[in-house]
Amino acid sequence: MRLIIVEDDPILLESLKLLLAGETGLTIAGAFGNAEDALRSLKKVSPDVMLADLGLPGMSGTEMIKKAKEEMPHLEIMAHTVFEDRENVFSAIKAGASGYILKGSSPREIVEAIHEINKGGAPMSPKIARKVIHEFQDESIEDPYVLSQREKDIVKCIEQGLTYKEISIRLGISSHTVHTHIKNIYEKLQAKDRGEALIKARKTGII
Repeated sequence: MRLIIVEDDPILLESLKLLLAGETGLTIAGAFGNAEDALRSLKKVSPDVMLADLGLPGMSGTEMIKKAKEEMPHLEIMAHTVFEDRENVFSAIKAGASGYILKGSSPREIVEAIHEINKGGAPMSPKIARKVIHEFQDESIEDPYVLSQREKDIVKCIEQGLTYKEISIRLGISSHTVHTHIKNIYEKLQAKDRGEALIKARKTGII
C-alpha cells in the first residue's frame, strides 16, 4: 500500500512518518505540509491512501480532498484532524473522505484505520461515528419516505390491486385527488411505477 501524508505540523508529520514507515506492507510515497504540494505530486507518487489534515494553510483540507478525488477517484482518503464539529465532519465526508480519525488516537488505532480504509472500510473515531449515527437519526424525523396517513391508505389500496376509481370510492375522494396523491407517493419513495413503489413501501415499513 502506498500512502501519502498531508500535515502542516512538521513535528507531527515527522512522527507519523516514523510511525508508519516501519509498518509491514506500507510505503510512505510522500509527505507534504500543504494541499497544493500534495495535489501537484498526486499522479507522480500514485498513492493508494491519503492521510489528510483538514486545518491546512492555504487550500483547506476539505477542498484538497475534493480535488484529489476528482483527479484520482479510486484514492482512499482518511481525514486526520482535531476538528470534531458537524460542519467539518460532514464536509470532509461529502468531499470524498471515507474515514475520519481524530488526532490523539493511539498509534495502533491510526495504523489499523489506514489498513482498514485500504481494504474498503470506513474507519472513524468512536466519537465521530456517534455523530454520524445521530445525524441520520435526526434526519429520519424528516425522512423523505415519510408519507401522510392518507398516502399510506392509498399505498395499502394499491397493494390490494385497486384501480384509481376504486380507491376514490373507498376513500371518498375524487379520482383526480387519488392521482395527485399517487404522484406524490412516487416522488417521496423515488419510485418509477406501482411495483417499485410497493417494494420500497415494504422495505421502509410503510406497509
